[in-house]
Amino acid sequence: MNAAEQALSIEYASKIAATVGAFKGQLPDLRSDLKPWANDPDTRELIDPDSIDIGFHFPGFSYSFNCRSLLVQIRLHTMASEHDNTNIVKLIGIEVVGFNHLGEQWHLSTINNWQFEGVAPPKDNAGEKIKLCCRQIFKVFNPDLDA
Repeated sequence: MNAAEQALSIEYASKIAATVGAFKGQLPDLRSDLKPWANDPDTRELIDPDSIDIGFHFPGFSYSFNCRSLLVQIRLHTMASEHDNTNIVKLIGIEVVGFNHLGEQWHLSTINNWQFEGVAPPKDNAGEKIKLCCRQIFKVFNPDLDA
């Protein structure tokens, strides 16, 4: 779901801002997009309500990252608290996908093995920057866990 639609509380807004900050800290030229999904019925059917989705765009094609844009999907899981009637939301994984004018070039899933897959993965140094951003996001959403 678009990050702009998920920023309904101070807590979520600050976590979304920290996510943007993590990527811009590593890649200052990126432009963030808190509404990467179109608001049409066909697209709305595909949107995961338990995710926070943020788009990032390079000023042009990035040869290090082998893409023009990134889609970051933060996958969440809600569970009931054992102590009271509140819900606890935990980050269960992050999906990062690199796109250019031909479509998806690569993807990274922290749910699986943290390996880049696709026709044109990023260069090693660029890939490590993305993984570092993912580790930072885990710390923001799950401060009690080590990523």
